[in-house]
Amino acid sequence: MNPARILRYGAAIAACLYLVVAITPVAAKHGRHHDHDRPQQPADDVASDHARAAIEEGRHTFRFDTFGDEDFWGSVLHLHQAIAGSAHGGVGPGVGPRTALAVGLKVDLDALPRDLVEKIKKGKVDLDDPATTLALLKLNAVVGVTGFFKGDQLNSMGIQCALCHSTVDNSLAPGIGKRLDGWANRDLNVGAIIGLAPNLDPVANLLHTDVATVHKVLDSWGPGKFDASLFMDGKAFRPDGGSSAVLIPAAFGLSGVNLHTYEGWGSVPYWNAFVAVLEMHGHGTFFDPRLDDAAQFPIAAENHFGHVTTTDDRVTEKLPALQFYQLALPAPAAPKGSFNEDAAERGEALFTGKADCASCHTAELNTEPGWDMHKGEEIGVDDFQADRGPDHRYRTSPLKGLWTHQKGGFYHDGRFATLMDVVDHYDSFFHLGLADGEKHDLVEYLKSLGDDVAPSVHDAVMLNAGVADASLGTAVAGFPATSPRLSIWPSVVERGGVVHIDLAAPAGGAGAIDVAVYDIAGRAVAKLRGDGAAVNAGTSSLTWNGTDDSGRRASPGLYFVRASAPGAALREERRVVIR
Repeated sequence: MNPARILRYGAAIAACLYLVVAITPVAAKHGRHHDHDRPQQPADDVASDHARAAIEEGRHTFRFDTFGDEDFWGSVLHLHQAIAGSAHGGVGPGVGPRTALAVGLKVDLDALPRDLVEKIKKGKVDLDDPATTLALLKLNAVVGVTGFFKGDQLNSMGIQCALCHSTVDNSLAPGIGKRLDGWANRDLNVGAIIGLAPNLDPVANLLHTDVATVHKVLDSWGPGKFDASLFMDGKAFRPDGGSSAVLIPAAFGLSGVNLHTYEGWGSVPYWNAFVAVLEMHGHGTFFDPRLDDAAQFPIAAENHFGHVTTTDDRVTEKLPALQFYQLALPAPAAPKGSFNEDAAERGEALFTGKADCASCHTAELNTEPGWDMHKGEEIGVDDFQADRGPDHRYRTSPLKGLWTHQKGGFYHDGRFATLMDVVDHYDSFFHLGLADGEKHDLVEYLKSLGDDVAPSVHDAVMLNAGVADASLGTAVAGFPATSPRLSIWPSVVERGGVVHIDLAAPAGGAGAIDVAVYDIAGRAVAKLRGDGAAVNAGTSSLTWNGTDDSGRRASPGLYFVRASAPGAALREERRVVIR
């Protein structure tokens, strides 16, 4: 054969081999090709290996995958610039770790080098320097947030599922510990974080409003809340003037539960796709023609949110393993000593008997098998949030793991500050005739609910207290156990504006609570509540009009609203900015 022809044939064969090698991994990844040369295995082993691999893949997606949403949070909103600060190529003062932890961001202890851990223990880390935050982002140590760097400069940032649906066990310090996936982060002030973004014009344009109004809406959310429906229907406030944001739910204990979210939008993979594409702004495909209803979902219908397609889909192929991992997350077992076992046993009898809770919260699921949805009138509440969902109903929420997310209250919007308030509501609405002792037993039973697994934490109270109660250099053992619960909104207010304050009594019931405002130097500015005034069970409301005790307007800057119990080492603190 002619040597030139041989060379041509050889080149053609090499090119074909190259194409086969090049496209095989891609084809296999997308399910078009399988390795049929693998040795045969028993079917049970295949299923077990597949389950282990799916859990690992799903865990990685849950913790670390941005789905490409850095193109929105970084390239569009420029949120990374506000985090870096002007001294590091961004804008403004930047965000130091102390501020990051104050708005509920968490740090993964397992991602920290040993020498850094020792420095944190000894208080030798500058917690107010944005450079420290950038170093943590480089270590991939900020739970639910990924920083993208070009050299030493933060170039963009993205978020993951874990931002809202993971917390840490505070084993090193408040806000720093080992990951607890699936737990609702009720410290996370999503509105305050988004509000830092230098460019909120795209959000304002979507909602047909101005940036000032966007800030007002974001400031109204407060810790532990988010409003996914806002970007579907544009309803930022309830008819009573309160924020329409709802509490961040847990993402564990969902195995066997049909519908998810408070309004029952769909199953786990449905909601994962909805959030990844429409809320996180990742690159993916999403289909739901229910969002074409312009009367109910005007924002979604206008923007065709029910018909999202892309040639760069980074979401869809990850949904199966992500669902598998989430369904594998058990509802955590309540730690020993976190509830009264004898009372819980009596409460269980009431739950299935006199109180009739089990008629909806069925058996082991603690919700109904099937279509677990109810109108507000069936449970004695308004239909505002139910009417924001496609079925105009509320889902019967699973109850396991309630003890992990007591901050922020109960029900979708936290309208009931305590479990006792929930029991009181049902006792009144259904005319159950429960005695005080029976109500107490029911509460203890609710606190005991979890899956039959080993406890993953030692202290339920510590995990339900506020991050701002302790300094980063303080051991967890010194964390206040029964501080009053304090929430404020807005967290950023124009000079002359009003700050709203909700105060719940500390664990153990009513007690004397003082509330005062301090400046950044620790000087008292305004006394809002004092002289031994008691807080009754439930929630009390206060306001601060931005003036000091002499009636003068406070200067722009950072202030602290502090609630404390006189004579006891109990304190809760929240930050507010006057601008």
